Amino acid sequence: MNTNQHLSQRFDDELENIRNHLILMGSLIETQVDHAVQALLQQNKQCARDVFWLSQEVKSLETQLDGMSVGTLALRQPVAGDLRLLIVTIKLVTDFARISSEAEYIAAHAVGFTNNVDLVSRLCTDISPMGEQVKNILHNALDAFVRMDVAKANEAIPNDRRVDHEFDKLSRQLLSRMQDDIRHVRYCLSAMRHARALERIGDHAKNICEYVVYLVNGQDVRHPHHEQLPSSPQTSEF
Repeated sequence: MNTNQHLSQRFDDELENIRNHLILMGSLIETQVDHAVQALLQQNKQCARDVFWLSQEVKSLETQLDGMSVGTLALRQPVAGDLRLLIVTIKLVTDFARISSEAEYIAAHAVGFTNNVDLVSRLCTDISPMGEQVKNILHNALDAFVRMDVAKANEAIPNDRRVDHEFDKLSRQLLSRMQDDIRHVRYCLSAMRHARALERIGDHAKNICEYVVYLVNGQDVRHPHHEQLPSSPQTSEF
């Protein structure tokens, strides 16, 4: 093998290593979200502890991937698809870390109604639909990344709107409940905070899908209606 072939093989190995680390990090955050939702809806302390245990591995991978991607960018000066992979890696690591943080928040405040069967039942009714939607969009986003499946990514992107709709509906219900009876304020505020964390996870999952489209096609689909905006800002006349 000549020098160029050797360097090319090393570069390919570096990119594959980065991709494998991303897949592992994605798997860990998916498990974190699943355990966080279980901790919340089942008042399961062990699931809550698992979320924090997994977060240490996520943080370690975040540091490793930051170093690998920046180092490869600096040393290899990649172009085209290789460059997009490294750009996406930097963005994905940020979204993965934020999903992990939201899962930690849910886990940290999950177990609080263990002795109140009525509140646990109400929490399941209020949060469960949104929790399932968020877990589904995250799973599909990560699967699309692993398979580099643009069709699946595009299919999953609109699901974030369903999560947003569910959050808006639940927020209105909780606000109405607080106004009707002040005794519900503590529970409703807690449920709303958990719902907000889930809604943010849905946003990050949508980002993952958009990165897949960019990585495979080189197409930025984050702002699909930007072409409708004026080419320059309009000046106001006073």
